[in-house]
Amino acid sequence: MSSSSAYELLAQFDESLPAFDESLVSAVRGIAFWTAIALPFLYLPLLVTGLHSGATRTAFVALVVCNAVSLLVGHSHSRSD
Repeated sequence: MSSSSAYELLAQFDESLPAFDESLVSAVRGIAFWTAIALPFLYLPLLVTGLHSGATRTAFVALVVCNAVSLLVGHSHSRSD
């Protein structure tokens, strides 16, 4: 997937969202943006201790999925919002 097609996909996602109050959308995007920045720091303890147990692997995969969702939702956050 090229960079331009990823941006087009995200733009289509934005356009398909139902109309919500702009302040609510801005708040959710801001929270998702900062969550996407903070979540990778939670990977470190899991990686340092190792992904040997099933519970640790499940937690790691859950964090990666949450990070991906946060990136998707918060991708268009800007300081001017």
